[in-house]
Amino acid sequence: MISMTAPATVVDIGSLLERTPGVVGGDLCLKGTRITIENVAMRYQTGITAEEMAAGNPDLSPALFHAGIAYYLANRALVDARIEKMVQWEERERKKFPNGVTSENAHLLELPDW
Repeated sequence: MISMTAPATVVDIGSLLERTPGVVGGDLCLKGTRITIENVAMRYQTGITAEEMAAGNPDLSPALFHAGIAYYLANRALVDARIEKMVQWEERERKKFPNGVTSENAHLLELPDW
């Protein structure tokens, strides 16, 4: 039988996500981490569950990843557009630096505009 009693503590899902100026460009991340919503969304798109994401980050609660997935699902068009911009930027930069980025050529990287 499923219990219908309320949990002892209610967590506002938004409290599990944060933007911090100067951290990952101020992108929305799982609270207390540098894991962006786009990173969570890309993992989710490949079929990785919140529990599997948390297993790869044993110091983090699965609730953080569930919050990230919930944000992604509620804002899919926005997040997918950002991911597409990221992929396009990476492809452009890889073409410019076929041998990789080094300390000698890093200054030539074009800063992303997302």
